[in-house]
Amino acid sequence: MKKVPNRNQFSKILGLSLIVFLLFVSPLTAQDTPAADASATEVATGAGDAKNGKALFNQNCAACHALNRKMTGPALENVESRLSEDEGLDKDWLYAWIKNSPGVIKSGDAYANKLYAEYNQAAMTAFPTLSNSDIDDILAYTAAAPAAAPAPAAGDVQATAATTGSAGVSNEIILGALVLVFGLLVVMLLLVNKTLQRIAQANGIVLEKDNAAKRTPIWKAFAQNQFLVLVTAIILLLGSAYFAYGWMMQVGVDQGYAPIQPIHYSHKVHAGDNKIECKYCHSSARVSKHSGIPSLNVCMNCHKSVYEYTGNPEGPSQEDLENGYTNEFYTGEIKKLYKAVGWDEETQSYTGDSQPVEWVRIHNLPDFAYFNHSQHVSVAGVECQTCHGPVEEMEIMYQYSPLTMGWCIDCHRETNVKVEGNEYYEKIHAELSKKYGVENLTAAQLGGLECGKCHY
Repeated sequence: MKKVPNRNQFSKILGLSLIVFLLFVSPLTAQDTPAADASATEVATGAGDAKNGKALFNQNCAACHALNRKMTGPALENVESRLSEDEGLDKDWLYAWIKNSPGVIKSGDAYANKLYAEYNQAAMTAFPTLSNSDIDDILAYTAAAPAAAPAPAAGDVQATAATTGSAGVSNEIILGALVLVFGLLVVMLLLVNKTLQRIAQANGIVLEKDNAAKRTPIWKAFAQNQFLVLVTAIILLLGSAYFAYGWMMQVGVDQGYAPIQPIHYSHKVHAGDNKIECKYCHSSARVSKHSGIPSLNVCMNCHKSVYEYTGNPEGPSQEDLENGYTNEFYTGEIKKLYKAVGWDEETQSYTGDSQPVEWVRIHNLPDFAYFNHSQHVSVAGVECQTCHGPVEEMEIMYQYSPLTMGWCIDCHRETNVKVEGNEYYEKIHAELSKKYGVENLTAAQLGGLECGKCHY
């Protein structure tokens, strides 16, 4: 009997499969469905312009008032009609009240004094620069109903539904056809293989695979080669020493450390989007060794009025949505702040039932290292980002720099001393510049590498 090697026809079959697949896929075209325009138009009521009133409201009123809830002042939704129906007050009273509320209170007006007593004798800020037309615009905004999206016509609804439905059926048919084609290809492959085996048996052809020649196992050949064993042992020892040294050098270095805090605080939102200066919250960095953790009262300076997060005008990014950073998430974190500080949203007052927030410290130098924030921030004028990185881009705060001794020394060697406006530094800079023969004096040349500067 004749012996021949088994020849597989995979290349031809795969080529046929690719041709069939391209025939099915090539006619497909993607159609973009136009998105519905969800933008709402402002509604103007009466003589005022609600669109301009919204801008004036956000500029002058939003710090103390909301439309539908009590804040530092009362809710202002439909305030004109409510005062007219409930108190019998006309628009002239509102003009006088907004332009000079303390004067209305002193005049003995009953409703003005009632408001004054109800809100803890905190008089509303006077706005004498607002004209009557500006106030009309604000009142138009407070009376404007939220603009609803226009309802689509019946024909548009049917057309949209038909398009969506046909697209869905079309996709299902295409997927089903592809599955069927690949199933048929598999069956054809099995049938062809079986037919070829029968033909070979009928012709007396024996199919067998060439047995590979017996070889010495690789591990045995390696063990018998003493040179390779010696080189491998040396490489393993050197690699182990390198990784052990690298691991030991990382002891106490927490670069990249980003713990989860009990209340999610986004530096990206506060320092980035809202442009809040770092030293507004970390005020002690200007005068103290430590930058300090701001008290919750500092947070409440803004969050008495900012009770919910409305996000950026362009909406949350795809990355924020993937991480769950939605408007509802941030608003929930504000509620945690209220619970911790003991703030009652309804009465706009503190209950006295506060709870400590167990913040997790991120930057922590060893006890034998001395670092003074005020010396660097106020005297040297070092920006916070120099050590802490792009804080305004951090959703979760993390340790940006290694904070090692070598990192500090490199900074002292490369950073020039600022002498402008400092008589002491001007005098010592002039003397040391002559000594070292340089124009700009670095912190290292000023004594910044002395051991006692950081260790004493």
